Amino acid sequence: MRDLRWTDIEALSALELELFPQDAWSAATWWSELAGRPRRSYVVHESSSGDLLAYGGLDLGGEVADVMTMAVAPAAQGQGLGRQLLDELVARAQADHAAYLMLEVRADNAAARKLYDSKGFEVVSIRRRYYQPGDVDAQVMRLSLGGEA
Repeated sequence: MRDLRWTDIEALSALELELFPQDAWSAATWWSELAGRPRRSYVVHESSSGDLLAYGGLDLGGEVADVMTMAVAPAAQGQGLGRQLLDELVARAQADHAAYLMLEVRADNAAARKLYDSKGFEVVSIRRRYYQPGDVDAQVMRLSLGGEA
């Protein structure tokens, strides 16, 4: 894992479009997120050949940190990269002294929900029909980190 660099944006935008064709973040959005440092913290995992395999990021806003995005390339899914990525995001939130880490997940994303459940995240609310198109609910989840802002 390493910090996201501006040179990653083209590959990241392409991977984002592959993963989320309906609502992919644009290159402009990624530029904006990088400009938000140090409050925004993004990490990528790349293969030995330099291909981006996973990425994720946080908004470090004090007592509560938020997972902004997290994804693993289709060819790399099922290899534990999601767990490694989440561990890194949790560690970054803890290092920033956040007391809680929040995220939202599609209610129909069983693999992600299973990962978050295994890490101790709890559902705190439901956003009905949040993801469009498709009218899919979002589960808002929280992990207590035991830190102080």
